[in-house]
Amino acid sequence: MKKIDFLKNKTILITGGTGSFGKNFVEYLLTNSQLKKLVIFSRDEWKQSVMASEIKDKRIRFFLGDIRDRERLERAFNGVDIVVHAAALKQVPTLEYNPFEAVKTNILGSQNVIDAAVDQGVEKVLLISTDKAAQPINLYGSTKLCAEKLFVSGNSYAPNDTKLSCVRYGNVVGSRGSIVEILLKNPSQDIVHITHGEMTRFWIHLEESFTLVLFALENMKGGEIFVPKIPSMKLIDLFDVLAAKAKKIFTGIRPGEKLHEILLTTDEARHTVELDKYFVILPEQKETFATSIRFKDWLKKGKKLPADFAFMSHTNENWLTKEQFKKIIKQKFLKSIK
Repeated sequence: MKKIDFLKNKTILITGGTGSFGKNFVEYLLTNSQLKKLVIFSRDEWKQSVMASEIKDKRIRFFLGDIRDRERLERAFNGVDIVVHAAALKQVPTLEYNPFEAVKTNILGSQNVIDAAVDQGVEKVLLISTDKAAQPINLYGSTKLCAEKLFVSGNSYAPNDTKLSCVRYGNVVGSRGSIVEILLKNPSQDIVHITHGEMTRFWIHLEESFTLVLFALENMKGGEIFVPKIPSMKLIDLFDVLAAKAKKIFTGIRPGEKLHEILLTTDEARHTVELDKYFVILPEQKETFATSIRFKDWLKKGKKLPADFAFMSHTNENWLTKEQFKKIIKQKFLKSIK
């Protein structure tokens, strides 16, 4: 595979680097780039020790800390060129009952990341966001929407030195704690519980998320939210593939859960450009960009969207069939699936 040229001799730090995205992204970067140093910033010493024993590379460093601690971030960001901010509390039901913990990590922690990056002169900072941030109805989505707003507005602090942008995508196939992982670990269940027969979700696999993040890092000008054109799937189809013989019991939608997700709202579409593989949501406040020239550059690269456009999981033209989903699972997770 061709090396990722723009990362050559760069020092990259990943917050939440021992999570599903972080750990796999680290392995991808070490294999496919000539970066100078890769720093893992996270609060779980056990996961760091396990990761250190599994990944042997002289370029990797581990930094124990919490994004709630700005002083620790200031120390960690010294000499860093690029920060990928993946640390967050993410479990929707749990956060509905522990709301301020999500606020302290996902909102206040994100502001700490911004402040530390600006103070330390980090070149680029990219927030990993979620489809639940678009028209949120739960606490998790609301905190990620706040984080997005903080990142976009943060470009006014040091527009010529530090650029801040976001990527927003849907469910990652096989991520830690996901329904895919649960079903793969328990293939012989007699009964499975499904919230709603018509529920749909966006799906992306890890390699696609890496490609999106790298595209954003290479092309960001500060203030954009990058959204991939990914497929949708009914959850019941997922269960038909991974738990075909199990009895299905419908339990109803859980607190804070949507029937369908949205990645790009109609209001956002008015200031979005469409590329071949991505949508790029531009700041409504054009002065958020360091110069108006940067803003106009995106308008030249992409095309404007229809006024009533919205990218929603149930109206998506790109659907993931059962056979396509089975192929992804077989290739990436379970070689023996029939």
